[in-house]
Amino acid sequence: MKNILTGAAMALAMTVAIATTSATGAWAEGVTHHVAIHVDQNDPKVMNMALNNAANVAKYYESVGDTVVIEVVAYGPGLMMFVEGKSPVASRIATMSLEMDNLSFAACGNTHRKMSAKAGKQIALLEEANMVPSGVVRLIELQENGFAYVRP
Repeated sequence: MKNILTGAAMALAMTVAIATTSATGAWAEGVTHHVAIHVDQNDPKVMNMALNNAANVAKYYESVGDTVVIEVVAYGPGLMMFVEGKSPVASRIATMSLEMDNLSFAACGNTHRKMSAKAGKQIALLEEANMVPSGVVRLIELQENGFAYVRP
């Protein structure tokens, strides 16, 4: 009787282990990841690093069969990343936007308003940049919605 119970317990344990492994394996395949990349410096090296991070993250997750949603959020001096005619990374942003439909760019409305007021005219932004009311608030919202946070 003891052998029967031991055998039954072992069979049950193996069934649970196989079911758990199968469920975990199926669950892990095709995961969608979410990443917020923060830029607050008017430094071409930082801007390029942010774009490199976006490209590398997308390439990695694609290689393992997952997907990723990436948003680059710029505010303060980092908003220069999106200023038409002044962005040191404008051509990279244009190219990446065409190549990566999972990549978006958020420009801080607070910073934009202040920059425009100081310049005495409306500052034009790259067409790829979407205006949000506040860059900091956008980063908070993204993190509250499960986005991982990266600051190059």
